[in-house]
Amino acid sequence: MKKNTPGPIGVFDSGYGGLTILKDIQKRLPEYDYLYLGDNARAPYGSRSFRLVYQFTLEAVKNLFEAGCNLVILACNTASAKALRTIQQNDLPGIDANRRVLGVIRPTAEYIASTSSRHTAVLATPGTAQSKSYTIEIDKLNPAIRVTEKGCPMWVPIVENGEAANDGADWFVKKYINEALATDPEIDTFVLGCTHYPVLLPKIRQFSPQEIRIVTQGEIVADSLADYLSRHPEMDRLCTKGGETRFLTTEDSDKFDRLAAMFLQYPVSSNKISIP
Repeated sequence: MKKNTPGPIGVFDSGYGGLTILKDIQKRLPEYDYLYLGDNARAPYGSRSFRLVYQFTLEAVKNLFEAGCNLVILACNTASAKALRTIQQNDLPGIDANRRVLGVIRPTAEYIASTSSRHTAVLATPGTAQSKSYTIEIDKLNPAIRVTEKGCPMWVPIVENGEAANDGADWFVKKYINEALATDPEIDTFVLGCTHYPVLLPKIRQFSPQEIRIVTQGEIVADSLADYLSRHPEMDRLCTKGGETRFLTTEDSDKFDRLAAMFLQYPVSSNKISIP
């Protein structure tokens, strides 16, 4: 096997939502270098077919590998649901067996399975909900938990259009919460199964019953990554540690910088690229 050169940790999302994951990873592991890639030109992924999501995700992963990343985090629930397993099992051995691609669904499922929840609802994009990935993963770990997966198709457009704090978002937030509760009135936990949704957290809290716990993924994924690197020193050595973060987008960089700053709460300067 060839010897890989150390490089940044790649973080991929179809758009901006993965920045909520990146923010928590940076907080947990500030010493590492990161390279974020947003496939904004082809977003959203949530309503696309399994074939297209797999194709787009694989192209993005290869791009990050070519940019020097040895470890890539799919900070996108749809990509994790529709593409991760195939990439891990079918593509990585032929690309480079020394590299790794990890997702966000398994760490979240492990966290939920370890809690006292018995009725969990995953609020997600239609693509993630239809995949039943959370149901499958949680059932493997704790079959006593009843899982409801609810697609919330309007939440990503609300966030990406800067409407998350406005009154116009209220109807759609209440609509999907009420539909989930109508499916299972005993829900005790909401999982925000899309990385855009933490931006809507104040409204989700406002319109959810007070006794329901709301789980976001950022800290869970960050803790899982820290644990992974501690258990795999060979991969940790392939991750550079200069505290630098760079950003790539497949759309207009000025637009990306403006919206990314909204997610991260600090100035962003990105470079536009084309993939594949």
